[in-house]
Amino acid sequence: MKIATFNINNVNRRLPNLLEWLEEAKPDAVCLQELKAEQSRFPRAAIEAAGYGAVWRGQKTWNGVAILARGAEPVLTRDELPGDPDDGQSRYIEAAVNGVLIASIYLPNGNPQPGPKFDYKLAWFERLIAHAGELFAADLPVVLAGDYNVVPTERDIYPTKSWDDDALLQPESRAAFARLLSQGWTDALRRLHPETDDLYTFWDYKRGRWGRNAGLRLDHLLLSRSTADRLTGGGVDRDVRGREGASDHAPAWISLD
Repeated sequence: MKIATFNINNVNRRLPNLLEWLEEAKPDAVCLQELKAEQSRFPRAAIEAAGYGAVWRGQKTWNGVAILARGAEPVLTRDELPGDPDDGQSRYIEAAVNGVLIASIYLPNGNPQPGPKFDYKLAWFERLIAHAGELFAADLPVVLAGDYNVVPTERDIYPTKSWDDDALLQPESRAAFARLLSQGWTDALRRLHPETDDLYTFWDYKRGRWGRNAGLRLDHLLLSRSTADRLTGGGVDRDVRGREGASDHAPAWISLD
């Protein structure tokens, strides 16, 4: 089973890119983030024509998450992160696909920091940690995939000081990610590629960062205990980032036995 995560950065604008990649890569399940489309504007017909069922939660202008399944309909289990009934942002969706519980996560960016947006990021992270703890304790096959908007370590960013004040690199952000992992989750890409220094998934559009491989690792696939035991491969489809009209993220993926 091949599971991927892809911050598509506007699903309608980049629909040709998405469909081309789906045809080439043939993932069995895909977590999408940053749909930037309200619920009724999700391109369901085109995605179904490509052979994928879908569940999604859209939001006008920003945010939005989805889960696609090849040749199947994902079984929706929740479309919001528990813990704050007043939070209307579309950042979490969860569904069962082929016996695996999969979450598509779009964690808040948090900039500018310090400030209310950074406070929201950390509060959202606490809610994720609480919910993830319950999922891990249930000992189910679970994959928490998405754009976490966290650079876990200095190895996960190109050599630079230009991002030092960014919310993605703050000690509080990294500490929250580390506490999530400490529940027992496996960072699949890092387990598979422990010595790779440019294991990037995001290259900003500005300052020619794609051309000089000035990337960051923001997109992660975290595996529960039973799922990690089935991990056989994974990587980043970097070439997708270099195509015309591309998202500033590339798809990251894993294979499970």
